[in-house]
Amino acid sequence: MGISGLDIFKLLPKTNCRECGFPTCLAFAMQLAAKKVELEKCPYVTEEAKKALAEAARPPIMPVTVGTGDFSFTIGGETVLYRHEKRFEHRPSFAYSISDSMKDSQVDEILNRIKVQKWERVGELLQPNSIYLKSDEDDVSKYINLVEKVASNTEFSLILVNENLEAIEKVLQFCSDRKPLIGPVTKDNIDDFISLAKSNSCPILIKGESLEELIQLTTKASDEGLKEIVLDSSPNNLKEAFDHQIYIRRSALEKKNKALGYPTIVYPFELTDVPIKESVIAGIFVAKYAGIIVMKNVEPESLFPLLILTQNIYTDPQRPMTVEEKIYPIGNPDEKSPVLITTNFSLTYFLVSGEVEGSKVPTWLLIMDVEGQSVLTSWAAGKFIAEEIAKFIKRCKIEEKVSHKNLVIPGYVAQISGELEDESGWKVTVGPREAVDIPKFLQSYKVA
Repeated sequence: MGISGLDIFKLLPKTNCRECGFPTCLAFAMQLAAKKVELEKCPYVTEEAKKALAEAARPPIMPVTVGTGDFSFTIGGETVLYRHEKRFEHRPSFAYSISDSMKDSQVDEILNRIKVQKWERVGELLQPNSIYLKSDEDDVSKYINLVEKVASNTEFSLILVNENLEAIEKVLQFCSDRKPLIGPVTKDNIDDFISLAKSNSCPILIKGESLEELIQLTTKASDEGLKEIVLDSSPNNLKEAFDHQIYIRRSALEKKNKALGYPTIVYPFELTDVPIKESVIAGIFVAKYAGIIVMKNVEPESLFPLLILTQNIYTDPQRPMTVEEKIYPIGNPDEKSPVLITTNFSLTYFLVSGEVEGSKVPTWLLIMDVEGQSVLTSWAAGKFIAEEIAKFIKRCKIEEKVSHKNLVIPGYVAQISGELEDESGWKVTVGPREAVDIPKFLQSYKVA
């Protein structure tokens, strides 16, 4: 049985300094017990406490951060096998593969295409965040030129893969500050890569020809003090790749195998030559259990569904998906455009906003924070009621954007229309009960 949060708290300095990022030492202790943070986050912990808390401080799967700035990402840190047990902590990163065997025009095309691949959904910006730069040719200068080109033209996190240690050493001279993931670390070069990773504070990508060899290599790297490690198990086919992912996760979580307690990397494009199959395979590893998914298919229709799948799987099942409380203009509305209101439950927002957009009627859509509940649920809970809606109307300042006081409410809460008029001073119209009827309603609706 693991050490409890209260037991950990007794060994902490109890200064409540907040330098660890948590408001109190007790809050930090609880997070440490849940294996969601590392003990090093506490700047004042004693050496005696470090020894006593060594087991509690190490999460079963170590977190690894690659990159800096807006495109940095963290993988690992997972504590469960199944999302419904608690939640998955860190989403996988989608990396695009670029090789030094490609022509400059090919590299430029890929960079230009992935730079514009970004979509906003549920208040989040979804996009790829890393580039996998590999060497297919034994030419150090060619690889250096590729990395320089990519590093100078993008802010994406970098994954630098070259078995020629000289090439990695040279590119780190100008991009080590971006904290790239470097590799592949093999049985033949592990000592040199460990030294290079230490001197440049970079995470390493360890590649084993078998799971047994992978365990040997990670054990050696860990004994040398490296904590940020990504695993490449070198599968030969899809079945083996799938089996490896599950075996590694189970070994780390259930068998407490520290040598396999690190996030993984997979390469769907190496398992198929068919672009659509590459996307399907990538989807498999979103769920089971990749940390980095390297893609060759740069088509947006392939990436977008994968990002949506990732967002859905990696949300907290104990908390509903929500959108931000604010005014959403749809179709360039003006002062005479209709005003609709609904809740911030993400599904409600997407259904309503989609139908409003489909109506071709410019509209102001008010999204009210009801802690992610649907219209009926929030009304029954006393959150989406006349008094609270009236407060929100004032709070969001919609009166500054329109020259009228006409509000359309969802048909499911028609019973609050009279009270809402009294509370808000707005004329209230009861809209459709179902989102699918919104276009027809808006096309015939006239603002008084």
